[in-house]
Amino acid sequence: MGHLIPLSRVAKLVGQPRHALQEMIRGGTLATFDGMVELDELLRAFPEVKWDDDAEFRRVTEIKDKAFAKRVFERALPDKEVLAARLTELGDDYAAAKALLRHYGNVMTWLDEKIDELEEDKSAETRHALHALRAFLLRNLDEMPPDAVQAQAAIAQERIRKIMSAHVTIQPSGHEFLVEGNDTLLDAALRNGVSLDYGCSNGNCGDCRARLLSGKVKKVHAHDYVLKQADKDAGVILLCSYAPVNDVVIEANVAGARDIPVQRLAARVKSVEVFNSRIAALHIIAPRSQRLRFLAGQSIDVSLDGVHGRYAIASCPCEDRHIEIQIPRSPGDAFAESLFTTMKANDTVNLEGPYGEFVLDEDSPRPVIFLAFGAGFAPIKSLIQHAMSLELAESMDLHWLADEAGHYQDNLCRTWTDALDNFNYLPHAPTDDPESLLGSIVVDYPDLHRFDIYAAGTATQLQRARAHFVSAGLHKARWFAGVLGT
Repeated sequence: MGHLIPLSRVAKLVGQPRHALQEMIRGGTLATFDGMVELDELLRAFPEVKWDDDAEFRRVTEIKDKAFAKRVFERALPDKEVLAARLTELGDDYAAAKALLRHYGNVMTWLDEKIDELEEDKSAETRHALHALRAFLLRNLDEMPPDAVQAQAAIAQERIRKIMSAHVTIQPSGHEFLVEGNDTLLDAALRNGVSLDYGCSNGNCGDCRARLLSGKVKKVHAHDYVLKQADKDAGVILLCSYAPVNDVVIEANVAGARDIPVQRLAARVKSVEVFNSRIAALHIIAPRSQRLRFLAGQSIDVSLDGVHGRYAIASCPCEDRHIEIQIPRSPGDAFAESLFTTMKANDTVNLEGPYGEFVLDEDSPRPVIFLAFGAGFAPIKSLIQHAMSLELAESMDLHWLADEAGHYQDNLCRTWTDALDNFNYLPHAPTDDPESLLGSIVVDYPDLHRFDIYAAGTATQLQRARAHFVSAGLHKARWFAGVLGT
């Protein structure tokens, strides 16, 4: 088997999202071996790729970073000891390749001498055959293969990316992601939408214990949690304290909605963002020692000065300590009223959660329709960002059915459309005839049996929408609903 490259790194090399590569694999146009792509197959499948130019990929990455409404983290170098270890490994690879080439040269010298010996005492016919063999070998060794330049450029790009990042596979779930810059294994997993177990995230609790199955890691942050010798001997590490030196396989649990315990913590208000008179966003920063674990689409209780409410989280778990909650100004909602009138930066709010099971089915490769009714955009936004980080959905269509608050983050949705070829944004103005509007949306999908639908709104809105889609061919099991306020 030749030079093998992990699928996640192939996506970076060719500037294609992983879901597009997965579709090629399912369609038989890209062959893989144990989730890896062989170099010759890569060159065959992507003959037009400019291996020395990843400007387009960087452009899309920058747009995606902005679309996530998070800090655009700098593509920093890895930890210096990790970088040194990767460079050492690359040097070992280079030395091994040089030694192998020297061995091949010795074999060819021996073969040439052997042909000379055989030609001396053989018939004219045999000598002719040996001469033809020698000529064939020399001619082919001297000739440059037609794709040699592309292969050399592809390998060079892959080697650079291997120095700057490491590929991680999580077992038994099969999740894959790249650790870039100076991220730890836990940082990179969360940034890529993989919900691994963790608690404090700074080496005190031990909740992020995992077992290293293959590859090398390096401790980059000290931890106070004491691992038993038996755990160390078994390859147990703390994901928050270690970074991968090379490509690694880790045994760890990926949490589902029912696996994450309810947490209680005090957090700081970063800012209040008033979109309009009807809706505002509360931006919260969790403490470094107690980040909130949640899945995209879930809700939390938030309280301040004796008033509280339960709201859907609008941010993605990949956004580090940042939590965004979008709150409509509703009669009788005292917490919402305080948000619009008295709440300010640096206020302390109490959080409790997460709650709910309105989360992505990460095992589904189906195209997705997102349906947001008014402020139901909040959990849908979280789900979309999570789906972006996983890069698994074949396509994503967002239908936002506005209420009196309007499409208060219209620019963000259009940014997603600019960033992703497989994302479509379809805003719908407020209407007094929701039945007709739903009917017109359903007509655009004659093959609804192929889709997953995630919808968020009031119980009445969701019941009405579900009836339309199911009657038009959607499988009942592929309807996922999040009721606001639950």
